[in-house]
Amino acid sequence: MGALDEGHYCVVLENGVKLGDDGFEQEPETVAIEDAVKVLLQGLGEDVNREGLRKTPLRVAKALRYKQNVRDIVQGALFPEVGVENGTGHAGGAGGLVLVRDIDLFSYCESCLLPFQVKCHVGYIPSGQRVVGLSKLSRVADIFAKRLQDPQQLADDICFGLHHGINPTGVAVVLQCSHIHFPNLQSAFLESNHKRLSKITVGSGLGTFENHDSPNWLDFFGLLRCRDISLDNIRSRNSCKDSWCPSRSQKVGPSGNPDMETAVAAIVRSLGQDLCRKELVGTPNRFVKWLMNFKDAKLEMKLNGFATMPLKTVGLTNYKEHIRSEVNLSLWSLCEHHLLPFYGLVHIGYISGEEINPVGKSLLQSIVHFHGFKLQVQERLTRQIAETVSPLLGGDIMVVVEANHTCMISRGIEKFGSNTATIAVLGRFSNDPLARSKFLQMIPSYSL
Repeated sequence: MGALDEGHYCVVLENGVKLGDDGFEQEPETVAIEDAVKVLLQGLGEDVNREGLRKTPLRVAKALRYKQNVRDIVQGALFPEVGVENGTGHAGGAGGLVLVRDIDLFSYCESCLLPFQVKCHVGYIPSGQRVVGLSKLSRVADIFAKRLQDPQQLADDICFGLHHGINPTGVAVVLQCSHIHFPNLQSAFLESNHKRLSKITVGSGLGTFENHDSPNWLDFFGLLRCRDISLDNIRSRNSCKDSWCPSRSQKVGPSGNPDMETAVAAIVRSLGQDLCRKELVGTPNRFVKWLMNFKDAKLEMKLNGFATMPLKTVGLTNYKEHIRSEVNLSLWSLCEHHLLPFYGLVHIGYISGEEINPVGKSLLQSIVHFHGFKLQVQERLTRQIAETVSPLLGGDIMVVVEANHTCMISRGIEKFGSNTATIAVLGRFSNDPLARSKFLQMIPSYSL
């Protein structure tokens, strides 16, 4: 399995930006990214000075410009170990395979600029009477991940960086990558079961792992203990590039927003990338087309007279026996604080004497999309959905939104595996904890 060329590696190795450095906010690259993000926000019809958006350009710049020095991390963590000799490294002997499994990472897709999630497995066979601190394997992988990548290039970068940093007998990297498959506004309305994630597994090896037939790969996968991963199902370099990013299936054509495309191009250049590189040629166009899904176009909410249809009312004594629900409505939206997508499920509870939802699930799903496809925060979104469905469903409303936020893994806290739940209540749900509890028990287990 091939690795990257040395020129690409050396650029990454030498460059370093620390966010705590004095003057970071005044650096030309930071200012260029901030100015570009303001153009994008204005292109969406937003006021860049309103509360909630004022600091968004700087947040984006800080996240995208994060870098560290690979050589300092690796060379400062090599420790002597007697018995580890040059040229050895067979399983069970001195210098046997060392494998660190399940390292959670994120990276940015070079085709569309959206973050993708990575489960990284790194193995190496020590040599030269020295081993590397295990935490440094994770840190090196993280450094290469925090830049524009595709899965195979990321695997090659990590592999090459470790191979040249610690000079092992061999090094191997396997990545399980998940890319959000975000629908456009039209397909979200038409496809109720839209596929949320595109997944791929890639690998890279150097030294004793460079040959696919090396017995060291058997040791690697044996220790990995993932029955669904093997050399047979690791994708080739060409199939990875062709099918990995959902946006690559779209034709590159005029977006109608040249100023926004120029702004995205400025961001990519500020990250030290060459826009003439074939993998990046269509990236500004693809990103702008995706972003325009969230333009607040003042769409008319067509309720088709449902707001005037009276529901069968329920008395004060037995209303808890008439709590109805519509659950698992799909949600897609864009965080206004970080310009990153979040997605999840919406559940709506109401009180009615009707056995069947009088307005239909499709209308409720349309309401969710109406409020979702714009710059949002989850708390506001939950309240807006509740207020919109209230006149349709009788005024006693409880809305629960459960969502995964990509900003939680790629900016700020970098917390993997977390999700966020919010609640909005109106009418009798507001003052009755037992009614709220009964509706919550109707919601299926969260399974995004």
